[in-house]
Amino acid sequence: MYIKTAKIDNEVGLHARPATFFIQKANEFKSNIWVEKDERRVNAKSLLGVLSLGIMKDTEVTLVGDGPDEVLAIETLLELIGSNFAE
Repeated sequence: MYIKTAKIDNEVGLHARPATFFIQKANEFKSNIWVEKDERRVNAKSLLGVLSLGIMKDTEVTLVGDGPDEVLAIETLLELIGSNFAE
């Protein structure tokens, strides 16, 4: 299991278009990946799950990966978050 924390810095948070980019990237990996916020954990490959967390600007989230490519998956998602979802 590989766990990292990230801060969402883009203006709209993890909603609509950024969430779609995030889920598409998460689905490229075989590992199970979860996003945690305020003691809630959702599947990072589920658009409805991620949107249900209501992640706004300046929110800290925890990414959890478990599987054969967990480190690469989490590091890639952290890179996407750090790029403000290429916006």
